[in-house]
Amino acid sequence: MTNHTPPVCNYEGSDYQQSFWEQGGRQYEDLAEGIAFKRMLPKSGKLMLELGAGAGRNTPRYAGFDRIVVLDYSTTQLAQAQEKLGRSEKYIYVAADIYRLPFPDRSFDAATMIRALHHMADAPKALSQIRNVLQPGAIFILEFANKLNLKAILRYIFRRQSWNPFTLEPVEFVKLNFDFHPKAIRSWLQELGFTIEKTLTVSHFRLGFLKRIIPAKLLAWLDGLFQPTGALFQVTPSVFVKAKVKNESGTPRENFEVPLKIIDLFKCPECGNGKMKERPDHLHCTVCNANWAIQDGIYDFRERK
Repeated sequence: MTNHTPPVCNYEGSDYQQSFWEQGGRQYEDLAEGIAFKRMLPKSGKLMLELGAGAGRNTPRYAGFDRIVVLDYSTTQLAQAQEKLGRSEKYIYVAADIYRLPFPDRSFDAATMIRALHHMADAPKALSQIRNVLQPGAIFILEFANKLNLKAILRYIFRRQSWNPFTLEPVEFVKLNFDFHPKAIRSWLQELGFTIEKTLTVSHFRLGFLKRIIPAKLLAWLDGLFQPTGALFQVTPSVFVKAKVKNESGTPRENFEVPLKIIDLFKCPECGNGKMKERPDHLHCTVCNANWAIQDGIYDFRERK
């Protein structure tokens, strides 16, 4: 049985990493995000889930974790990540739909989703899937595109845009590209059982003329000075939230053990069963008989084989 899921933004065949990050004048944004990570990311952990990992731009920032599941919908992006990071037991490359994650509940002691939520047509559903696979006490770092940014507020006041940045519903400004109100994000996370530990505002100076006249490292350093103001208000285009799964019951993350075999990290996204068998070129579900391809070190759970 295949469950209906919202549409997915697919970067298959895209040169996003090269055109947007390496050649697109985004060094300032990357450095500013690195500062935010240093303030939020646990220094160490056992099993990290990186959602929307793309070509692995942020993956080296999780070096303190024993193992990292590098997940994206695009195998093109994952192949680029694999070329950058290499093949080892530390990295597990997975192509999957975030609305149908192929992992048992309580599998990870940390997760991140950076520059990916803005492609989610049903953000609460995506967040609920992430919540399900996190351990009690796990840390989740989420970045989202902020609907309540200063530029949008000014454009609305001067009638340069029709949508209202102060309302809580998401706005789809381009197909499958959404901005979210900070209050809505906080509400969704809290309803799912997260407590919000820290909020940082990022990319205060995302203006072309500033990036042309001020060196990226200096601009990022200045951004870092302003990031803690996110605890009071959020009017930047990008917001980082550090959330923690409430540790009300279950095994604390300190006692969490990572499965020794990669096969034990997966469940069948088709039927939800956890019993998978590994074959030379695919994984086989022993309950619904679905097969999921393994190609060039990438586990592909998008469509059954």
